[in-house]
Amino acid sequence: MKMGLLKKLVLQGFVLGWTWGLQAEPSQIIRLKIEGGINPAAQRLIERGIERAQAVKAEAILIELNTPGGLLTSTRAIVQRMFDSEIPVLVYVAPSGAHAGSAGVMITLASHVAAMAPGTNIGAAHPVSGSGQDIEGHMAEKVTNDTAAWIESIAKTRGRNEKWAIEAVRKSVSIDHEKALKLNVIDHVAPSSNALLEMIHGKSIQMKNNQTHVFSTKDFEWVPLEFSFQEKLIDTLSDPNIAYILMMIGMVGLYIELSHPGVIFPGVIGAISLILSFVCLQALPINYGGLALLLLGLALLITEIFIPSFGILGIGGLISLFLGSIFLIDPSGTDLTISLGIILPTVLSVGGIMLFISVYVVKALRGKSTVGSSALIGKEGEVIRAIEPHKAGKVFVYGDYWNAESDEVLKEKDIIVVTKVENNMVLMVKKKEG
Repeated sequence: MKMGLLKKLVLQGFVLGWTWGLQAEPSQIIRLKIEGGINPAAQRLIERGIERAQAVKAEAILIELNTPGGLLTSTRAIVQRMFDSEIPVLVYVAPSGAHAGSAGVMITLASHVAAMAPGTNIGAAHPVSGSGQDIEGHMAEKVTNDTAAWIESIAKTRGRNEKWAIEAVRKSVSIDHEKALKLNVIDHVAPSSNALLEMIHGKSIQMKNNQTHVFSTKDFEWVPLEFSFQEKLIDTLSDPNIAYILMMIGMVGLYIELSHPGVIFPGVIGAISLILSFVCLQALPINYGGLALLLLGLALLITEIFIPSFGILGIGGLISLFLGSIFLIDPSGTDLTISLGIILPTVLSVGGIMLFISVYVVKALRGKSTVGSSALIGKEGEVIRAIEPHKAGKVFVYGDYWNAESDEVLKEKDIIVVTKVENNMVLMVKKKEG
């Protein structure tokens, strides 16, 4: 009898100790920070955070937010992922002085728990154009109505102030943390992330499928989640100013390579810059009319090299580059802009470089044309690029580089003699005897 009672007590003690050990284990809170524009990098980080939270069955995921706005496509994807999350998503606008603007308003309203630090503000969600100005005409009405309807549905789903949400879009209103709490835009004002978790401990919220979640955040463990190297690179390249500068560098590099074949280095740098700019542009809403104007500007400046137009093609190219730069970003898809302070000096610098090179090339071509055929015949030179029968190579003769052909195989550094000059300024050469 005593042995049976002893076994029972031991078993009860084991169960109680095991249960206490489970309860003593702190809750995990996935924590990440979004500072800057809402772009594909921010989207990937938030989606990865929610997936991580669900995988480890975390108590919640906390997003510390400070953003002026960003891409509508990325914002829609983030909001949709937050709605589908099986783990509560907390959005905390912080630190003091931070702002949840435009896209940040939608993300804050879409959270299960929305909070702000003292000294922060939220609002100004009216859509703007790629140059930072108001969208005009029918497009303005279309974009504004669509965005207003969307933000109203977000606020309604989360039980927040629908009227204010619509005014944030239509009238671009912005409020501080105190007013946001009073108007039921947010749920809490907290001086820190730790204080916010203390506030929500024991409180319940409605999750998807009408399931109730009761927060257990008295004891918790922060699990920080940061941008991966790839996400950091995407975040940097998603800046439209950087994408634009890379594109212009690429154009200049290719322009130099086309006007000076064989230089190689500018062409390589130009190709790399263009590829990187296309990676950037994939993350941005592009107006293909603006892109076409940029390419037309490049084509006109290249044409200026070969067709004398007394500067008309060059000026047309500069105008096309400027207009293409203004219209490059689609006004209906983002709050990000290419700064006019970047566009003007870039277009002038790129145009100046290209026109200078074109003038240099024209002078060089004219210099070649003034050298008579008889002056070159009999001149000696050196093979720069190997020549095979019926395949052109390159030689250095009379202080300049020339395309050349020969009836015999000539290797690099072979000494040659010019025998004839074709009408297209291709030299016929042979190997120097002796």
